[in-house]
Amino acid sequence: MSVAAGQDDLVRLDQVTCAYGGQPALVNVDLGVAPGQFSGVVGPSGSGKTTLLHAITGSVRPVAGVVRRAPGLRLAYVPQVETVNWSFPVTVAECVLMARNTGRLLPWPSRAERAAVTEVLDRLDIGALRTRHIRELSGGQQQRVFIARALLRRPQLLLLDEPTSGVDVRTRHEVLHLLSDLNADGLAIVLTTHDLNGIAAHLPHLVCLNREIVGSGPPREVLRAEVLERTYGVEVEVLEHAGMPIVVDDFNPGNVVPLRRAVP
Repeated sequence: MSVAAGQDDLVRLDQVTCAYGGQPALVNVDLGVAPGQFSGVVGPSGSGKTTLLHAITGSVRPVAGVVRRAPGLRLAYVPQVETVNWSFPVTVAECVLMARNTGRLLPWPSRAERAAVTEVLDRLDIGALRTRHIRELSGGQQQRVFIARALLRRPQLLLLDEPTSGVDVRTRHEVLHLLSDLNADGLAIVLTTHDLNGIAAHLPHLVCLNREIVGSGPPREVLRAEVLERTYGVEVEVLEHAGMPIVVDDFNPGNVVPLRRAVP
């Protein structure tokens, strides 16, 4: 069920349960997304992270509970890049144009739409790639293209599923800082990630999810051994470096990365 959100939220999930084939993917989830919020959702594979994003967009309907959205809410969704057919014969500009308003009568883009594409590509520092085929892009460039597609819709809320999956450390931080800049301009963002040290510890707000919400709050409150053990079902150790939590774990060995600073 979907109804209007509360006065202060773009989206609110009240006791939402989602299931596939009778198997619950989310259970009694309560979550609000306020204007300008920047949240990361962490949890093991199969914990319901993607389902949570789909419930917010409305592409998955809850079997119980209510999803409330602000009237006229503009939201955009960026899927995992692994799900995209990168051999599809389009250029960067053409790929972004596919996100334009399809309600127009004419099949070709208007001058205003072309100008909007140029503006968003330049904003994401990929304007020079506009005529390049998408299969020729690096992982970070591919991610920027799909963020550009999403921004073309001028959303109030941007949802991203594993935006740094499969990219190197430098690209991961470039994407994170890009999202931080977009958030500083007022865009609300919710992303999922497996990267507790490289991504999650930098975000202002985290949600630990394993079908139900195990913890929610700032990283220093959420990235705690007892919360992560309930979330992942394994023993973890959380250290502190430069005032920030670092997760030492068995389920993702070798991923202890000293963090230099948090994204504001």
